[in-house]
Amino acid sequence: MNAITRIPLEGDLFHASGPYHPEPAVTERRRFRTIWISDIHLGTRGCNAKLLIDFLDHTDSDTMYLVGDIIDGWRMKKRFYWPATHNDVVWRVMKRAKRGTRVVYIPGNHDEMFRQFTGLNFGGVEIRRKAIHETADGRKLLVLHGDEFDTIMLAHRWLAFVGDAAYGLLMRLNTVVNAVRQRMGLPYWSLSKTAKHKVKNAVEFISRFEEVVAHEAGTRGVDGVVCGHIHTAEIRSIGGVEYFNDGDWVEGCTALVEHFDGRMEVLHWADEIAARDAAAHELAAAA
Repeated sequence: MNAITRIPLEGDLFHASGPYHPEPAVTERRRFRTIWISDIHLGTRGCNAKLLIDFLDHTDSDTMYLVGDIIDGWRMKKRFYWPATHNDVVWRVMKRAKRGTRVVYIPGNHDEMFRQFTGLNFGGVEIRRKAIHETADGRKLLVLHGDEFDTIMLAHRWLAFVGDAAYGLLMRLNTVVNAVRQRMGLPYWSLSKTAKHKVKNAVEFISRFEEVVAHEAGTRGVDGVVCGHIHTAEIRSIGGVEYFNDGDWVEGCTALVEHFDGRMEVLHWADEIAARDAAAHELAAAA
């Protein structure tokens, strides 16, 4: 068995029966007060589920926010794709909720079918349209996916679907490139992320998006905002408002975390794995 037989929709998402890849015996997990992850895009070949599973197996938190685009409903409508690793991601999130972690799910535009369940609780997972998070040092942060501020999504929805198709092609190329790199013993590298940062229009769009989101958060009287949507992890201050983007698990493989003193940090998990492997090799060589 290497895949489930049907797409998990609505309540099914919150009832994964068990993992295909069991949790490893990790002696120490890195603990955080809060973890934010988004833009996983389960149901697509571009999803880096293995890296996310490694992240979930090596970290823990009091609260976890799933900040949208967890399942890619757009792509799943066109073609079914759901390998065992994607089910394992769902199972691990559900296990966190059962262990006592507060899990808040804020659907995005790709998993908007779950927005109709706003206010409900499935298996310990709270579904919200947005949330206010208070940090350990007393700052109030608005948490939302961010597609609300994407002018392309709002004004030209058809163009967003065209762009999604082109992005899907880039993701498939990204998968091929990294499959070759893995065979050569090289670490993960994001072709799409590199290309995006090379394109002037993309850089300008990201900057404008960040400014719009921060300005809107400021009008709501909060100290900062946490979002996803544009697949670009960032921590910066814009007009006196703290802007946080937790990135994605398609390109950058990043998470935003809050330490127990309120300090915020973006974790680049491919780099974390590389550092862990390097330390293990050094230890083995010294033995």
